[in-house]
Amino acid sequence: MGIANLNISVTEKRMMSEAEAASYCGLPAKHFKVCCNVQPVNLGGKALRYDKRDLDRWIDAEKTGDVDTSREAILSRL
Repeated sequence: MGIANLNISVTEKRMMSEAEAASYCGLPAKHFKVCCNVQPVNLGGKALRYDKRDLDRWIDAEKTGDVDTSREAILSRL
């Protein structure tokens, strides 16, 4: 029997749909919509995507109880 090589390249997604973002955060989609204050990015048309880095910052802030009190952060929550 011959030897076979398998080369697999996996690229991690940075931008996620709402369902993917909810799954990434470990939340049901309905709960994600209510509790996640991360704003999606409009990539044109109806293509709203959540940035993984923004989701990570939100999760980290939830863990530590840190609240961003910068002017921009406060305005973005309104």
